[in-house]
Amino acid sequence: MDIFSFVITVVLITASGALAPGPLFFQTISQGTKMGARSGLIFSISHTIVEFLLIMLLAFGLLAVRNEIFIRNIIGTLGGVVLIVFGLYQIVGSLKKKDIDQKQKVPSHRLFFIGILFTAFNPYFILWWLTVGSNLILLALEFAALAGVVFMFVCHVWIDYVWLITVAYFAKRGVNALGSRWYRVVIGLFGVILIYFGISFLGDAIVW
Repeated sequence: MDIFSFVITVVLITASGALAPGPLFFQTISQGTKMGARSGLIFSISHTIVEFLLIMLLAFGLLAVRNEIFIRNIIGTLGGVVLIVFGLYQIVGSLKKKDIDQKQKVPSHRLFFIGILFTAFNPYFILWWLTVGSNLILLALEFAALAGVVFMFVCHVWIDYVWLITVAYFAKRGVNALGSRWYRVVIGLFGVILIYFGISFLGDAIVW
């Protein structure tokens, strides 16, 4: 895989996860109504710390078994299945209009720890990196060893910052992303993209 294809694959797959509504996303909207973009930045930093540590732990673990065809087949198959399921879930979710409850304003220092907790104990986040993310890590290791993994993380992490800060900024101005039609359309499109990559992952696993 060339560098351009690698970057596009990472951006499209990880962007779909970043934009999907989850515990941290809901908190960003809720706190954004009081604090604006600042809450999005704080949540992004705490999310980055947990995510980077998890990715590097997985990378060191996969480094020893990356050449094992059986392991690659399992990860590729699980990653493909999870992508298809998540894709279908996002398409169905894009058809529903959602609202979010307003919560009491939380001090900045608490937001940081809330971001860590809502990231580290989000089962969907963990499942995503153990399956889909592990397949991306294998691609990154194949691309440029551990440097490739760091490069993959850089290609992804900026999306979290842009998205969460933007969501919080507009939440302060009374715009709820969950209730907007454009957001549901984007989520639906990314659902289709996830299904495409899921089928691709399954195909690659079968070929291996």
